[in-house]
Amino acid sequence: MKNVMVRPYTAADYPALLTIQQEAFPPPFPEELWWQKDHIQSHVDTFPEGGLLAEVDGVPAGSATSLIITFDSKPHTWDEVSDSGYIRKSHDPNGDSLYGIDLCVRPTMRGKGVAQALYEARKHTVRKLGLKRFIAACRIPDFHQCAHALSVEEYVQAVVLGERTDLVLTFMLKQGLRPISVLPNYVEDDESHHYAVLVEWNPS
Repeated sequence: MKNVMVRPYTAADYPALLTIQQEAFPPPFPEELWWQKDHIQSHVDTFPEGGLLAEVDGVPAGSATSLIITFDSKPHTWDEVSDSGYIRKSHDPNGDSLYGIDLCVRPTMRGKGVAQALYEARKHTVRKLGLKRFIAACRIPDFHQCAHALSVEEYVQAVVLGERTDLVLTFMLKQGLRPISVLPNYVEDDESHHYAVLVEWNPS
């Protein structure tokens, strides 16, 4: 990760952030789900420490967005926890947990440690702000391949035990996060059968 630099993004970074999302989530991913300028402005105004841009040798490579919540273990959707992407109404500056609502890396930049650098930066934010945990609801995009044979809970357990691999959940496990619950209907996601797995990291 020696060539990866992570910094807070600003509203002026919107063109780079949009390019990252367009390349990471190409059609048929709905264009209306990419970040808009007003989303980024709201992130910067509400919680500037939560918006991160990763660059490799000065080239925009990936981004991540987080907010602070008071964690209560209740089921929720992406729209609910993210304030439909704006975070204004859901960010709690007096909360106890950093919640990641977005992370993406340009396909040409994958395998360079970009996502890992973004997660390390999130862990640094948790420690810096004295929060109890980092949490995120991760996709399980390989679940559709075996949903006919396994329940979502069985699938998650198989990934945790190393009996199966999942493009996202396996990566999360390697970052030191652990599953704590399954969230149905978290976001429209056919590959994950609309499930997400809530994962947690606690600072030592």
